Amino acid sequence: MDELHERLEELEIRYTHQARLIEELNEVLTDACARLARLEQENRDLREQLRQAAPDDFTLSPDE
Repeated sequence: MDELHERLEELEIRYTHQARLIEELNEVLTDACARLARLEQENRDLREQLRQAAPDDFTLSPDE
């Protein structure tokens, strides 16, 4: 019975550790997604500024 109790306790410890790790990873992913969204918006803003500053006959390719 002690062995069963030890195994159950070990599983509870592992579960708690994994649950905490999942929460931390979720926070990292959420922060990365928010940062990516900000960078995408900044990229769009800079492209628009370049379009406005560029001569009429100059067009930006999608890769620039």
